[in-house]
Amino acid sequence: MAAAKKAESGQVAPASKDRSNKKAVNESELLTVPDGWKEPAFTREDNPRGLLEESSFATLFPKYREAYLKECWPLVQKALNEHHVNATLDLIEGSITVTTTKKTFDPYVIIRARDLIKLLARSVPFEQAVRILQDDTACDIIKVGSLVRNRERFIKRRQRLIGPKGSTLKALELLTNCYIMVQGNTVSALGPFNGLKEVRKVVLDTMKNIHPIYNIKTLMIKRELSKDPELRTQSWERFLPQFKHKNLNKRKEPKKKNVKKEYTPFPPPQPESQVDKELASGEYFLKESQKKRKRVEEIKAKQAEAINRRQEERNKAFIPPKEKLVVKPKKASTETKIDIEAIKEKVKKAKKKKLGALPVEEVKLKIAAGEKKKKKKK
Repeated sequence: MAAAKKAESGQVAPASKDRSNKKAVNESELLTVPDGWKEPAFTREDNPRGLLEESSFATLFPKYREAYLKECWPLVQKALNEHHVNATLDLIEGSITVTTTKKTFDPYVIIRARDLIKLLARSVPFEQAVRILQDDTACDIIKVGSLVRNRERFIKRRQRLIGPKGSTLKALELLTNCYIMVQGNTVSALGPFNGLKEVRKVVLDTMKNIHPIYNIKTLMIKRELSKDPELRTQSWERFLPQFKHKNLNKRKEPKKKNVKKEYTPFPPPQPESQVDKELASGEYFLKESQKKRKRVEEIKAKQAEAINRRQEERNKAFIPPKEKLVVKPKKASTETKIDIEAIKEKVKKAKKKKLGALPVEEVKLKIAAGEKKKKKKK
């Protein structure tokens, strides 16, 4: 009765509060996978009677893979025999077939065996392809050949995914924990499910002309954010970079631009008709035969001009270029001989000359001699 009265008055019992808190806690726990959790392995005890029907899968492989498959085939058979799956290599038809046996207890192992032979056919080495038989590993074969129409453009974008000396592909492998093999028109990836999802996104974006470096930057930021336990349940949109597509091509302008003329209230002048033109030139009063002769003469004159123009253009090739006048170098005259004795006398006179200002007496004598010469001339 007391509980009923409390319910009527609007008071909630503490037991109901605990239940709502437990539900909220359980829902948050379900959203996150505990660290270190691993799915238990499927053993013989889970399926002691085995499989009722025999399942098989076959795939073709290219001719260039024949030598490698022959070499590693014993290892493939040994790995599949551990899971009780038979494998046959047909070199005549170029195919690999895997089938279950009576001892096979795991129903999903035939799917993993099918993926194994697909990866071997797509040039993935056996050491990596055999990992598909593990429970925590999956594979994804992405077909990229039909995504780009132009073959040259497709090769450039595929090379962009690989990067210089395979650096872009190596960075993608480290961030996604996946093995990636680019071969022909397909990209084979092998690793955990989350990593395969990221690899597929990067590969398809690259084929859509989005550079893989943008996706690699985003993956690096996500990797750092996942280490923080507080940010796991929050949205990461504010931390991730937003790359905008820049269209660098300028807008194409039309060849003929319609320019609006200034408005005038007067209508445009009426164009002259053919009859008006003939009246102005006097052709209207000519006979039909004269008109025809005039047209023929005009056509012949135009043809003659065209012929002359063509002939001039042809003759240009035969006109020699103007040569520059060659100036012959003057030979040194052998007649002029050097007088060594005269040079010696000049050197002696120069040595006798005193440096510095002349004495006062010599200056007076020179002035007097100059005055005498002037008087004689007068």
